[in-house]
Amino acid sequence: MVNGQILTNKVTDDQLASALLQVPREDFVPKSMRSVAYLDEDIPIAEGRYLMEPMIFARMLEAVDIEPDMLVLDIGCGTGYSTAVMARLAASVVALEADPTIAGKTDEALTVHGVDNAAVITGDLAEGCPSQAPFDVIFVNGAVAFVPEAWKQQLADGGRMILVLREGSVGRAMIFVRSGDAVSSRPLFDANLPMLTGFEPQRHFTF
Repeated sequence: MVNGQILTNKVTDDQLASALLQVPREDFVPKSMRSVAYLDEDIPIAEGRYLMEPMIFARMLEAVDIEPDMLVLDIGCGTGYSTAVMARLAASVVALEADPTIAGKTDEALTVHGVDNAAVITGDLAEGCPSQAPFDVIFVNGAVAFVPEAWKQQLADGGRMILVLREGSVGRAMIFVRSGDAVSSRPLFDANLPMLTGFEPQRHFTF
C-alpha cells in the first residue's frame, strides 16, 4: 500500500510513511473486509461509515504536517485507524466519535495496538471537543457539505484543519489555517469521499 499507492502519489514525508507502515490497516476493518483492507478505496466499517481510502488519507495528513509536539483532534475517528496513525506523529490525539458502540471498539483497538497517547471521546461531531481545545491540527474523516463554526474556533493560533468539502458530486480537500482571529482556507486537490453522517447538504424548503 505504502510503496504502490502512497509514495507514487505525491506523498514524500518519511515520518508519515513510517507511521503508515507501523499500523496494520486490516486490524481496523470488519473481519469480512480484511482481504480488501489495502485496496485504494473506502472501506465500510459501520452503517453509513467508512475507512478513508489510503491515498487520500495520506495526502491529507501530509498537508497538515503533524509535528511531534502537537495536539490533534480526529473527528469521526471510526474504528481508530486514523487515530493510531496520527498518534505516531503527534504528542497526543483526541479521537471524537458520535456512535458509542464504535467508540468502544476504537478504544479496544487502540489498547491492543499499544496506543497510549490517544483518548477516545463520545460526542456530537459538529461540536468538536471544546474541553480539550485548542488543537494544533483537526482532521475530519469523511466528506462534509458544511464546516461547523465550532471546529474553526477550536483551532490554535497557527493551527490547521483538513477536510473534504463536498458540493454536489464534487469533493475537494481543503485546508483551513487560523491566524489570530481569522481563519483562511484554500483547496488542495480533488477528493471524492463518502459523506460523513450528519454532514449531508442542508435541505431548504421552497414554495
